[in-house]
Formats: sequence, structure tokens, C-alpha cells
Amino acid sequence: MKFDEFGFEPPLLEGLEAMGFEKPTEVQEKSIPDILAGRDVMACAQTGTGKTAAFLLPIINDLVKTPAEGVNALIIVPTRELALQIDQQLEGFSYFTPVSAMAIYGGRGGREMEQEKRAIKEGAEILIATPGRLKSHMEMGYANLKTIKFLVLDEADRMLDMGFAPDIMQIVNKLPRERQTLLFSATMPDQIRKFARQILREPVEINQAISKPAENIMQAAYEVDDSGKVQLTRHLLEGKENLERVIIFAGSKQKVRELTRSLQQAGMKAKAVSSDLEQDEREERIRLFRSGNIPIIVATDVLSRGLDIKGIDLVINYDVPGDGEDYVHRIGRTARADASGIALTFINAKDRRRFQRIEELIETQIRRIPLPEELASFTPRKGGRGGGRSSSGRGGRQKGRGRSKGSSRRGSKGGRKK
Repeated sequence: MKFDEFGFEPPLLEGLEAMGFEKPTEVQEKSIPDILAGRDVMACAQTGTGKTAAFLLPIINDLVKTPAEGVNALIIVPTRELALQIDQQLEGFSYFTPVSAMAIYGGRGGREMEQEKRAIKEGAEILIATPGRLKSHMEMGYANLKTIKFLVLDEADRMLDMGFAPDIMQIVNKLPRERQTLLFSATMPDQIRKFARQILREPVEINQAISKPAENIMQAAYEVDDSGKVQLTRHLLEGKENLERVIIFAGSKQKVRELTRSLQQAGMKAKAVSSDLEQDEREERIRLFRSGNIPIIVATDVLSRGLDIKGIDLVINYDVPGDGEDYVHRIGRTARADASGIALTFINAKDRRRFQRIEELIETQIRRIPLPEELASFTPRKGGRGGGRSSSGRGGRQKGRGRSKGSSRRGSKGGRKK
């Protein structure tokens, strides 16, 4: 199937052609027809499967086909990083259309707040907003959302994990009942389904099977007690100037702080990134990491999705992720754009069974590396159920979509207009 088979308007097809988009991904092929037909959709698909285009393209097409006054589409996202990524991709898709848009997120000054206010009051067709920032505008009394036709909740699982459910419901209760609602999530646990039932009407459910890690990621694991994880991390990183960018995922904010402090004491340039930070500070640290000024980032799962940085050499799972999907998201930060990468996981005794379930899900037996001789005393006791051993650490291929490159300028409705 090709994009021109969806019946999209010519200006939208022109944008897709300019970006080199020819064939839809699986989630796009499954969801776009139902969205175009006006159905509510609840889709489960990983980052990198093209889900952003799956909801953006039908919305842009509707706005080109039947222009209307006011804010027509509201896309709610958990973080400013994701808001910016969606905004950038929208630039490319809508470059040859009159559609205007504005990304609304916290951590910016009064000048940006005024730009957002103008976009809301003058009716930019598409708003991409984090919940807290949008609520701030709504509380000031000028945000008229009565013209909303589309509501999109992207990365719904992350928003619930971050405690945004009450804020989202307050926003939803201010929207028209007659609207089309689209929910996209990387995972679909029971809490997401319960949440979805409150805001969607007889949704079409779309589930895309989890992708395996990219083949060019070398995966391996160390079995190590928690008491030896800091020493092992320092052993792996000390004197390794060839590692230009390293991300370490820890299971709690306390562990992030403790490990970062230890690496800094060892003379390494490392910074912590977690939900404890203000958004502007978190974004600044990510910018410094992207530019290479900070080679090591220690993070909670706040960075496991929605981060596209080329040249990440090593990902370390300081703690075994909660499930296979989280594992794929984490190690997928390396080996981007056909580069190679390394993903290492630390397994303590109680996590052996959990890691085995991850191996079963991704259909890969991950090679165990013996601890260095000086750290051998931190080897967990035998008796816990571990995963299989193999010399192979390769997963399946994971395919993503290209990024947009359109330039932008501000339109008369306060948003960005191409």
C-alpha cells in the first residue's frame, strides 16, 4: 500500500513526497482508514513505528479539506521533548498546506507564554501541549476549546505513570462531547484501558506486536549483586574515552542520584536526568549530551522513549527493566540510523526470572559476561532462575520512519504556518 491510496488531499501528498514518504508503516496502515472514517481509535505501538504520522496525517487532511475557525485539534503529550518532536514532524507534513500549529509546554519565559496565548486566542488549528502548561492557559480564562474536533493522547502510558491523569480529565471535561478521540500508547496495561473507557466511544483497537531490538545492537549482561553495581559501572567507564555518549538507566531517582555522584567523584563528566528536574534544566542537560559536552547521562525511564540522538555508543541497564517493551525502548536509544551500539544489563539474583521473561519475549538469549576478577565477590548466589546463555547477543531488526526537515514561519493565527 502507498500513501496516495488513502485519498489524502494533494497538498498533504506533496508534503509526504517531499519528505520521501511512500509506504505507510503497519500502525499507519491499520489506523489511518478508521481515523479518516471518524472512529475513535486506541492504538498500542512502540516508539519508532510511525504512530505520530498515524494521527497527524488524517488530522491535517481534514483541516485542508474542511477548514474551520478556532482550535480544531489538541494533542496532549507528557513532555516538552515529545511536543517539540511532534511539532517538527508536523512542519514537514503540512509544509504545503495552510495549517497552523503551536507547541505549548512549560519551562519558557513570558515572551513564549505570550506567543502561546496569542496562538490559543487567535485559533491555531493544532495545539501540541503538555498538560500542566495547557491548564495554566485554561485557568487564565482565554482558552476557548469549544471548537475542538480531534483530541489525541500520545504516550498515554507515560502520562499516567507521571501522574497526569487528573490534569488530563480536567482538560477533557472542558472539551466538546462530540469529538474524535485518538489514544496512542507504547503499552496497554489495564489502567490504560480503564482510563480509555472514560474518554473514548466504542474505539477501534489496534495492537502492533513488539519489535525486537535492532540487529546491530550487541546485547550482553552481567550477573551482579546490587552492592557491586556502582563498582562495575565505574570499571566499565573509567578510561574509556572512545565512548562519546553513554546512557545509564536506573530504576529509581535515588539510584540515579547516587550513581551520578559516584561517577562524578571518580572524575567522570556525568549528569542526572529524572522527573525531579525542571523541564528547562532537563532539556539543557539533554542538549549538552546531544552536543557531546556531557558524555554520560544517568536517567530514569524519562529518557527511554521519545529521544532521538545519534551516536549513542553504550546503554547500560543498571536495573533490569520492568518488562520486555521497556527493555526494547531503553536499548533502542543506541544503534540509531544504522549505526552499531552496545547494550549491557546488570542482573541481580531476584531479577533473573524477570530477565528470562524479557529474553523469551524478544526471542533472544543474551550472553552473560563473567564479572572482572576484582569484582567476582559480587556475583549473586546461585539458585535464582536465570536466562539461557548464548554467544549470540543479536536481536531482530527494528524499523523506524524518517524525521521531518521542514522550515517554519509564524502564521496569522499565532501558530506556525507553512
